[in-house]
Amino acid sequence: MTILIITHSQDNQCIDRVMDAIIAYGGKSCFRFNSDRFPTEIHLDVYYGGKEERHVITDGNHHVDLNEVSAVWYRRVAIGAKIPETMNSQLRDASLGESRATFQGMLASIRGFHLDPLENVRRAENKQLQLQVARDFGLNIPRTLISNNPATVRKFAAECNYQIVTKTLSSFAIYNSKGEDQVVFTNPVTREDLENLDGLQFCPMTFQENIPKALELRVTIVGNQIFTAAVDSQVMKEAESDWRKKGLALINSWQEYQLPEDVETKLLQLMRYFGLNYGAIDIILTPDGKYYFLEVNPVGEFFWLEHNPGFKISQSIAQLLLK
Repeated sequence: MTILIITHSQDNQCIDRVMDAIIAYGGKSCFRFNSDRFPTEIHLDVYYGGKEERHVITDGNHHVDLNEVSAVWYRRVAIGAKIPETMNSQLRDASLGESRATFQGMLASIRGFHLDPLENVRRAENKQLQLQVARDFGLNIPRTLISNNPATVRKFAAECNYQIVTKTLSSFAIYNSKGEDQVVFTNPVTREDLENLDGLQFCPMTFQENIPKALELRVTIVGNQIFTAAVDSQVMKEAESDWRKKGLALINSWQEYQLPEDVETKLLQLMRYFGLNYGAIDIILTPDGKYYFLEVNPVGEFFWLEHNPGFKISQSIAQLLLK
């Protein structure tokens, strides 16, 4: 039987680590599907007729029968990334749409175990729903406003004593004139910002009360295994609002951390609600010892935590796929 890994060509070394662990634990076959190479370089044949059906991926001389796939890890996707930008825009959009529909149909037809089902991932990516569910399970959440109404935002800021931050619900980057990506991080909102909210008519934003931080926690869940790491992001001014701004500088500062049992139980309940076997969860620990849930990333990154504090997350993913 084959384990299929859905990713792209530029993904990090976690793919190799999981593949190595699969083989080490006795897995017979593992295939990496670099989705950015479909449909330009990888062929997919799907056939239905009478009692016969075929689902075959061809990558060079390598053929994979999807009927032999026992498990699939949905890690990253970049369908159509190599379709030429010079192509007629209408035709390119049509090609992207058809390629994505073909890929999603292929994924849905795989009868093996899914880590995790695409429909579960897509639903869990809704951060508004995440906050609602987390609160229902008894987790603390920051007061949050999602709005395109300047008056409502100013009122919310006053309710939070003007200690608020802003963030986005989706992930994107803004590119400068040199083509360099400028990632949109969580940022504090000043009183001056509150006087300049006209842009909300074009794009709603998310605003949250600024929760004081003793530590920031990254909780990686694989099945029922919980890996929690903590970092003191407040030691660097640039990282006070978002540790990712100084992610490389803090990479060796992460330490293993033990969550209270009741918090772990609530997080597992949230994972089961969304039908997720994998999730990377961000939490704030306040100076007075309270835990605030921020979000769960259904396909969130974990690779740096395998270096420090040295979690064996790749091995856990491999074991789950083999089961």
